[in-house]
Amino acid sequence: MNNSNRTILVTGGAGYVGSKLVPKLIETGYRVKVYDTFWFGKNIFKSLNGNSFLELIEADIRDINKLKSSLTGCTDVIHLACISNDPSYDLNPKLGEEVNFSSFEPLVESARKSGVQRFIYASSSSVYGVKEEENVTEKLSLNPLTDYSKYKAICEPILLEKASNSFVTTVVRPATLCGYAPRQRLDLSVNILTNHAVNQRLIRVFGGDQYRPNLHIDDMCDAYLYLLDQPVNLINGEIFNIGAENMTIKEISELVAVEIGQPLEIRVESTPDNRSYRVSSDHIKEKIGFVPKLGVREAVRDLKNAFDLGLLRNSLTDSKYFNLKRMNDILSSL
Repeated sequence: MNNSNRTILVTGGAGYVGSKLVPKLIETGYRVKVYDTFWFGKNIFKSLNGNSFLELIEADIRDINKLKSSLTGCTDVIHLACISNDPSYDLNPKLGEEVNFSSFEPLVESARKSGVQRFIYASSSSVYGVKEEENVTEKLSLNPLTDYSKYKAICEPILLEKASNSFVTTVVRPATLCGYAPRQRLDLSVNILTNHAVNQRLIRVFGGDQYRPNLHIDDMCDAYLYLLDQPVNLINGEIFNIGAENMTIKEISELVAVEIGQPLEIRVESTPDNRSYRVSSDHIKEKIGFVPKLGVREAVRDLKNAFDLGLLRNSLTDSKYFNLKRMNDILSSL
């Protein structure tokens, strides 16, 4: 199939994942519409200025009329837009519910009616809550512990119930992402530890024995590209965990210390938050053959390189790296 015949609407496309995914989509030959509020900046795609395969649409996901017009001519949707992470959501639960839940079904229905052929929804591995099982598979029950994860979970069946031969629906539940991207986040576990190790020579580990599933951001982007190219019968109505390495916070901190390669302190502190879970990604491997190529070590190296090149200035204080701080700034100005 000629990818230039396909136009992909990426909602939230100027976020952490989108900032890496959109250039990859264009490099692969797809036409892309980025639908985003651009709260974290408009210069993310400056290297693509003037590229005829890219259209930037500055709009709110709650604006259904704008969404409908933006969907014109689109063959695929990758839905990334959301108020991301629990603390940011809790700043304004009403806004979080509107963005993460209320706007979802109108988007899905508009996409279906406009002739979109594939719709991929970015859910979250947090929908499982705390599980005692050593590896959490897609067959286990969901037990979301926060409003953020609750709305991620209840959007899944809304999409999957719309599946048909002409409207292919897929849900992905990514592990916690890590690594460098043009719109950097430094409020995710591996990225936090690396930032502090590089700039403070100190890693604070809260607890340490809790397991977390991790996924390099490049592998996340490659998974979306992979799904876009799969036969309909293999992905329609499917739910896929996507993760690479299940590691304890202590293991991550020790790996970071080795990769940074300079004397630093690892300080272990107690925490009331002992949530611990691991996810299995066997299903996506067995069903369509997708296997992540990178890991936490490569993510730390990428971040260290970005710091060395001066790409992450004021990384301990600039709100653009932290969803909670940036959201607080935005909501304070409204």
